[in-house]
Amino acid sequence: MKIACVGYRDWALKIYDAIINCVDYPILMIRSKNQYSDQLIHDIKPDCILFYGWSWKINPTIITNYRCIMLHPSPLPNYRGGSPIQNQIIRGEKESAVTLFLMNEGLDTGDIIAQKKISLEGHLDEIFARITQTGIELTLQILKTTALPTIKQTEANATFYKRLTPADSEITLKELESVSGEYLYNKIRMLEDPYPNAFIKTADGRKLLIKRAELAD
Repeated sequence: MKIACVGYRDWALKIYDAIINCVDYPILMIRSKNQYSDQLIHDIKPDCILFYGWSWKINPTIITNYRCIMLHPSPLPNYRGGSPIQNQIIRGEKESAVTLFLMNEGLDTGDIIAQKKISLEGHLDEIFARITQTGIELTLQILKTTALPTIKQTEANATFYKRLTPADSEITLKELESVSGEYLYNKIRMLEDPYPNAFIKTADGRKLLIKRAELAD
């Protein structure tokens, strides 16, 4: 069995680095968009391709001809789309999940092969640590299983959210006057490094970055 691990985000690469020492299969590591090409995949003909935290569209011929697995940090079919962690936190979700699914030509619509709950409490580095650990556990589980059980996503329960932009990181005067402290705390912590940090525009046209916050009574 040959595996290709494709990713660039720190948490995805940590998962790949952990599993490479736990399996006997040959593994090709692709750590950036520049290292990836469809031709490379066709040349090595992997039995399984992991696209964890990948942000770019995959050629349908790759999805059709190879078993492609994506990790999405949400309880699919809820929170399909971009910025899933941020979109959950800002809406007050306390719990999420790590979901592994078989990719198809839709966006986060493929059959689920593994899903495990995680907490969304705490700072972003703590959440990513949970995603990493759970991702390692689920990946090793599916790689050691010859027949993967699948569950179709229920379209009636699906929700979709767009990827956030740097402009969405602004804490506006309207927000300061109208939203709760918990909302602002969630907005700040969901935008901790490595994301575009929350900021307030000052009178002289500069940005005051808010990298970390705590909520107190």
